[in-house]
Amino acid sequence: MGKEEIESAFTKELFDKMQKMIEEKKMSMENVIVLLKRMGYCKTLKKIWIHSFEKSFLNKRFEKMIVEEEKKKDEEKHEILLVDLCECYLLLSKGIPDELLSICMSCLLKVATKNEKNDEVLEEVEVALLALSCINMFCNVPKELYLSELKEIIKHHQEHHNLTRLAYQCIWEFLINRLIKDENLEDVALNELHFVREARRELKDLTGSADWKGKEEGEKGGRKEAKEVLVIKRWLLTLICFLYLYKLLSEELTGLFGGVVSVFRAAKDNCVDVSSWCTTSLRRIADIRAIDVDVSLKKGIVDLFSGEMKQSSLNDEIIKDGLFFFFKISGRLKEKTDNEAEKMKRKATKMEMFEKMEEEGFEDSIVSLYGEISFLNKKYKELSKNLADYFVNA
Repeated sequence: MGKEEIESAFTKELFDKMQKMIEEKKMSMENVIVLLKRMGYCKTLKKIWIHSFEKSFLNKRFEKMIVEEEKKKDEEKHEILLVDLCECYLLLSKGIPDELLSICMSCLLKVATKNEKNDEVLEEVEVALLALSCINMFCNVPKELYLSELKEIIKHHQEHHNLTRLAYQCIWEFLINRLIKDENLEDVALNELHFVREARRELKDLTGSADWKGKEEGEKGGRKEAKEVLVIKRWLLTLICFLYLYKLLSEELTGLFGGVVSVFRAAKDNCVDVSSWCTTSLRRIADIRAIDVDVSLKKGIVDLFSGEMKQSSLNDEIIKDGLFFFFKISGRLKEKTDNEAEKMKRKATKMEMFEKMEEEGFEDSIVSLYGEISFLNKKYKELSKNLADYFVNA
C-alpha cells in the first residue's frame, strides 16, 4: 500500500469499528492484534505518519490492557500478549504517556536482546525495534530505561551480525532521536558505538543490493518498493536528524558525505524520495560550522548540486536544497578572518570553487532559475531573492 492508500484506509472509523466488533465478539483480540501489527509494520516501515489510531476507542482499550497486564503477578502475566499489545500500540500511535513508556521499553527491549539467529527470532526482534523507533524524538526517555541494553544490542550486532538491516537501522534511529533531549549521548553514539562508520557501511551495502528500478511487483502488478530502498530512506531521515543536532567533529563524517552522494547517483533516476532526502541531508553540511567548506568539494557535493541544477526537470525540493547549499557556502567563504593561515586556505578554496562553478556553467544555471528562486523564496524564507548571494566572489 502507498501513502495515500494507507491514509485513506487507516481511519478512526475503522479502528472504532474493530473495537465494536471485539465487544460484540465478532472478532477475536488475537485476530485484531495480528491485523494491527501488520498495519503498523507497513505504515511505520514506509515512514507514514497517521494520528487516527490514537484518537480511537481501540487505542484506549490497548492502553488499559497494557497497564492491567503489567500489574499482574509474574506467574499470572501473559508475556507474549503484553509484547503484542506494546508493539501494536507503538507502531500505530505517535505519542506515548509516561505511565506506558517504561512498560513498553522494558517489554520490547527484553525481546530485542534475544541473540538467536533463526528466522522467527529475527522477525520478533525486528518488529520490537521497529516499534521502539516510533517513540517520538521529543519524548523524554530516561537513559536508565534503555542505554545499557541498547549498547549491548549494537555491540553484539557489530561483532556477530545477528540483526536484520531494518532492525539495525531502527535501533540507531531510536538512539539518534534521543540526542535532541540529551546531547551528552553524542559521545556514546560517535565514539563508543561508531554511528558514522556504521551508517556509511550500511548505506554502501544497501545501495549496492537495492532494486532501484522496481523490478519487484505488487499484488496488482504495480511497482513495489524494495525493502532495501525503504531502509535507505529511513537511514537518510535518521542522518538528517543527526546532522541537525550535530555538535562534535569527526573525521569519519566526511566519508559518510561521499556515501550519501553515491546513494543519490544510484537513486536519482528511479526514486525521487531518496534523491530529495539525499540532497536535504547534504545541504545540512553547509550549516555545520565545524566542517570545512573544502570538504564539499572533495566529496563531490558541489559537483552534485551544480550538475543537478542544470537539469531542465527538477523538483522543487532539489532546487531548494541546491540554492540553500550555495547560499550558505557563499556566505561562509565571504566571512572575514584575522588568521593568516585560514585566509590563505579560504582563498584557495574560493578559487577552486569559482573555477568549478565557471566550468559547470553555474552562473547560467542560477540565472535560468531566477523565476524559480522568486517562487521558492515565498515558500522557504531562508533563501535569498538576490542572485549575487549564490556566487562565491573569488
